[in-house]
Amino acid sequence: QVQLVESGGGLVQAGGSLRLSCAASGRTLSSDAMAWFRQAPGKEREFVAAFSRRGSRSYYADSVKGRFTISRGDAENTVYLQMNSLKPEDTAVYYCAAKLAVSAIYYYTREYEYDYWGQGTQVTVSS
Repeated sequence: QVQLVESGGGLVQAGGSLRLSCAASGRTLSSDAMAWFRQAPGKEREFVAAFSRRGSRSYYADSVKGRFTISRGDAENTVYLQMNSLKPEDTAVYYCAAKLAVSAIYYYTREYEYDYWGQGTQVTVSS
């Protein structure tokens, strides 16, 4: 079992940056493929970014490509989402998700593929 806790959300002006963290307890994330999803008010949760186990491959939603970067911490129990050039449409609750993965090359972009979820952190971007 692994527990995930997100942090780093907040209120930022358009054009600003935030770095979200996802900290794991119970075990490290070295055997997991990871992802970030988000859910805006009144909308379904949507995929944001993912990488494969060990971070060898990553993938981003078109809406965040070139602005967001997913990465791992050196201790392998933290995953980050660096968000730059934020827009009001990025306002949402952001969730990290983990999936034990045998393959080191596959990433996963669908909610049902993930086994563990954090509770979410609110990001609000003002215009």
